[in-house]
Amino acid sequence: MLKYKDYWRKTGLKKPYGDFVLGHINQHKVRNFLEIGVFCGVTARNVCELLHQSTSGHFKYYGIDLFGSEKMGDQDEIEPSFLQHQTFSNPLKNIYYNIFKRENLNSLTSVTNFLKKFKQQVTLFKGDSKNNLNKVPLQEIDYVFLDGGHSYNTVISDLTILLQGLKKNSIILCDDYADHFSIPEVKRAIDDFTKRHSLPVTVLTSRFAEIILH
Repeated sequence: MLKYKDYWRKTGLKKPYGDFVLGHINQHKVRNFLEIGVFCGVTARNVCELLHQSTSGHFKYYGIDLFGSEKMGDQDEIEPSFLQHQTFSNPLKNIYYNIFKRENLNSLTSVTNFLKKFKQQVTLFKGDSKNNLNKVPLQEIDYVFLDGGHSYNTVISDLTILLQGLKKNSIILCDDYADHFSIPEVKRAIDDFTKRHSLPVTVLTSRFAEIILH
């Protein structure tokens, strides 16, 4: 099993949680993967490396992110403020990204370049998930990692579209659900949605909510 790598980029998914997610994906023999909330592409790269190995290259990765474009509401995802004047504890990273490359790590150009090894398997959509989820062939998706907009309405919207489009037994792993990782709007949206549709929720590693569609 591959171990989760940071790749010198900002990521919200640190060890041991990154390793857990890769293990969970591997356990369910995933072939087609959707990530809502790509950020700087670290999880995307790790997932692609894993799926490339486990499927002998026969996989698809789809990612949706604002990539620095305008957000739709105060709580939704947009380029984090620290990326506008990004700083790294490692001085070599600081020199490389801020002085040499002058690169916004959350931009579509940067993430596309970061994933170029898998350009035949990767499709990225820039913009709000409300407008882009229906562009993804959801019937082909086995596994969704949901970590996009954090407003109540956005999470409800994402889950509703996913429920309508995904096939039976598809897995949705939602970040920011449990314990000290919990974002109240996210948790409330997931709880309300799953109760409304009689879907069980399993808390994993005191952080994620797992929803399996039936």
